Amino acid sequence: MAKKAKQNVDKIVKKVNKEFEKTSSQIEGLVNDALKQFDNLQNQVQEPVRKLLKEIDEVRDREMKRFQEEFERRLEEFHELQSNILDRLGVAAKESGADVKKLTDEVNKEAKAAAKKSAPKKTAKAAPKGKAASKPAAKKPAAKKPAARKAPAAKVAKPVDKSDLTLVKGIGPATAKKMKDAGITSIDQIANPSAADLEKLKAFSSVKGYSQFSAEAKKIS
Repeated sequence: MAKKAKQNVDKIVKKVNKEFEKTSSQIEGLVNDALKQFDNLQNQVQEPVRKLLKEIDEVRDREMKRFQEEFERRLEEFHELQSNILDRLGVAAKESGADVKKLTDEVNKEAKAAAKKSAPKKTAKAAPKGKAASKPAAKKPAAKKPAARKAPAAKVAKPVDKSDLTLVKGIGPATAKKMKDAGITSIDQIANPSAADLEKLKAFSSVKGYSQFSAEAKKIS
């Protein structure tokens, strides 16, 4: 009887242990599933955020680069416009000087012609006999020679600052700064570059008007 009771107890213990293991496995499975779902949810949230941050960084870098390029292009256009205006002003000054000289020559010519017409004749006609000689005609005062207009005095040219690379047509402030950083610090290095200077200048071959830099620099130096 005792042996049979013990067998029943053993059976019950085994059954309880089995049920306990089964329940533990189910609980462990549920926990693992919950952890997996949590990881998936976390990835689903983090991935769009990472992607959004990456896109923001790319847009920011792209816009900064575009802004920098646009800024340099506008500066170069402004410098080119400034150079063109100065060139035109120089031509206008030369034309004005030529006009003044031409006007002066015409005034002198007209003054000489007027003086020649107003001068008295050298020989007077003899007075008839028995009559008193008529009084000589009063001399008309010679016309005053109009004062010739003086041409404007030429301005004394200021010495060229050859360290100012922006004086070369096509080189803007931004390009000039990069050239100085590369070792091109004088206009003479652009006008008559050495072999080493040529290597340094090749780095700026993509700049608009690069092929004319040497010719424009020679005009200044």
